[in-house]
Amino acid sequence: MKTFVYRLLDVFTNVPFGGNPLAVFTDARGISDAMMQSIARELNLSETTFVLPPRDRSHHYWVRIFTPLAELPAGGLPTIGTAYALALEERLRQEAARQRVVFEEQTGPISVTM
Repeated sequence: MKTFVYRLLDVFTNVPFGGNPLAVFTDARGISDAMMQSIARELNLSETTFVLPPRDRSHHYWVRIFTPLAELPAGGLPTIGTAYALALEERLRQEAARQRVVFEEQTGPISVTM
């Protein structure tokens, strides 16, 4: 079985183990839809995000958001947390000149300004 790396974050806080927990799989290529749902169910957090290459070239990433029970079309906490996780991995620093990243989510493009 292939190994996938994820980050566990506390969003909307500066206190460890405070705020809202979020798991972010920063490179979810190779994880099936069913496996994404299984992972979210196993982690049992409010949300788990999976970052994929964009389907539309005008966006930077395709972000899929799952709860333990279903996929969500969008969400503020998981979107902000995912942007932060990608920034930690230096991926968003390449976009520093723009100070903005556009995620493709089910509801459409979501812009995050860093």
